[in-house]
Amino acid sequence: MSTQIQTVPADRLATARARFAPIFHSIAAGSVERDRSGQLPYNEIRQLAEAGFGALRVPESHGGAGLNLTELFELLTDLATADSSIAQALRAHFAFVEDRLVAASGADRDLWLERFARGELVGNSWTEVGSVKVGEVITKVSPDGSGGFRINGTKYYSTGSIFADWLDTYAERTDTGQRIIAAVSRHQPGVELADDWDGFGQRTTGTGTSTFTDAVVHAQHLIDFDTRFKYQTAFYQQVLLTVLAGSARAAERDFAAELKERKRTFSHAAANVASEDPQLLQVIGEVASAAFVASAAVQRVSGALEYAFQTALGQHNGQYTAAQDEAANDAAELASAQAQVTLTPLVLSAITHAFDALAASATSSTKNLDRHWRNARTAGNHNPWVFKARLIGDLAVNGTELPRVWAIGAAK
Repeated sequence: MSTQIQTVPADRLATARARFAPIFHSIAAGSVERDRSGQLPYNEIRQLAEAGFGALRVPESHGGAGLNLTELFELLTDLATADSSIAQALRAHFAFVEDRLVAASGADRDLWLERFARGELVGNSWTEVGSVKVGEVITKVSPDGSGGFRINGTKYYSTGSIFADWLDTYAERTDTGQRIIAAVSRHQPGVELADDWDGFGQRTTGTGTSTFTDAVVHAQHLIDFDTRFKYQTAFYQQVLLTVLAGSARAAERDFAAELKERKRTFSHAAANVASEDPQLLQVIGEVASAAFVASAAVQRVSGALEYAFQTALGQHNGQYTAAQDEAANDAAELASAQAQVTLTPLVLSAITHAFDALAASATSSTKNLDRHWRNARTAGNHNPWVFKARLIGDLAVNGTELPRVWAIGAAK
């Protein structure tokens, strides 16, 4: 169950951070109003794509930045600090990029990498709508009689799809019964995307319903689900961990700034100036410490994921065995689960505690400080951590490995 922590060249990460810092600053400046109004960040996400953010993992030989996973998730945490909704909106994109990176070399892989380098983005359409049974897939892909395929079905929780060029869609073929990923172009008739997510947090992730009505899917865009990269569940969870870490960092930033500028205090306070009150400074210090631990956990999971990526590639040249690859994927799943179990309550508690550094004015809807808690709470409700905690315990006691693929639905 050991993992290998990858060393990140400091200058390369610093260069990437400097490149995107002005964009992140602009994104942060508008985050309060976007959350309040529900305005979707079309321009902000397009600006990121045009600057090459979606191609961070694409090799330099194919027009990307060639970053490793540790560097990617450092930058995603920075983005989540600016606006956690935008970081989560890109979750499916980076997962699809990862899948294409570990795919077999060839013209198809090259084509996708070139699309990413051009700034094309991928969204998510996996979760079936309604009382579908656990494991059942009712979105179908059928041959159209001319060598192509058509897709029909409805998905929910389609995070990021409304900003995307392609939809990573989990479906089933009617001719073979095979579970597949259909990469569907959203720029066509028969694809409808609705921003109908009504959660109290992560309001601008572009999450909602995707409806496919005889939409075209080319044969080369059907991917056997069984070939999907093995550490995908841990990868998806890691993006949510960056959301939690970014929310904690943003809370530290904003509550510290509020305390620094606070003019009023109380007759029974421990200091005449709020920004010098040792009790209030302690609160901010505790929030900052929680943000540090969250970021450290993200880094540790990144190391496990990077090792899983290396073993996936290394099987092609005999550097790693299949057994080593399986162990690396199990370790990545465990690391992401342990971080989730720890960070979800830690970050939520820290942000709640941050309000103790201020008074009633902290609850002002104009300040919108509660968005940090709402966003963290919403991200924390994905892939419920209570199940993960039980599975981690089962591993510790009985040696039962965590599942790396699972489904949601009504009881069988």
